[in-house]
Amino acid sequence: MQLIAMLTMLVDHLGMVWFEGQTWLRVIGRIAFPIYAYALVQGHIYTGSKTMYLTRLFALALLSQIPYQLALNPHGLNVIATLLMAAMVMQLMDQTPSLWVKGSMVIGAAAIMQIFPFDYGAYGLFMVLIFRWFRGERLVAAHLALNLLYLLAYVPGGLVQMLSIAPTLLIVYGPNLWKRLEQIRVRKWLWRSFYPVHLAALAVLKWAEL
Repeated sequence: MQLIAMLTMLVDHLGMVWFEGQTWLRVIGRIAFPIYAYALVQGHIYTGSKTMYLTRLFALALLSQIPYQLALNPHGLNVIATLLMAAMVMQLMDQTPSLWVKGSMVIGAAAIMQIFPFDYGAYGLFMVLIFRWFRGERLVAAHLALNLLYLLAYVPGGLVQMLSIAPTLLIVYGPNLWKRLEQIRVRKWLWRSFYPVHLAALAVLKWAEL
């Protein structure tokens, strides 16, 4: 699972940096984020220390920001920042029983993520929350509804984003295969460092061409 997320994200970013006209690379890249969202939710549920979990995300987001701006987007916030915001929202939601307060948190965070902008914006937050609160066929339906909403709203990349349903289908309908994929473990240092390190490498290679 982790290996698939890393490789499809790398393909996506290679397409962004050097092969902008090759849409198929971006299509493959849509597989990565749902897996990261799923992994974030699993970490949120099973971590022994939510404070340390947030601290690690913050450190990775900070470490990734400059390479992200140099390689991909000079004005945005990287995807680890998106995951950090989503993790913070989940923790705050767990601490309040009020549905009104929970809804306000989500709306406020979604607005912030669209304004600044975070990578994937509000879509990234909604994707994480879908994995947090839905299971089985309801998870597939919620993910599909989110993708269709963005497609009908004419959000850039909405059509390409439709393929992001693929890993969700695998999680729900291919549990035996998914368990085998989860058994292929990547070392913690590689899993945690891959995002900032590969961005730094892309940034160096990109600027070396100038």
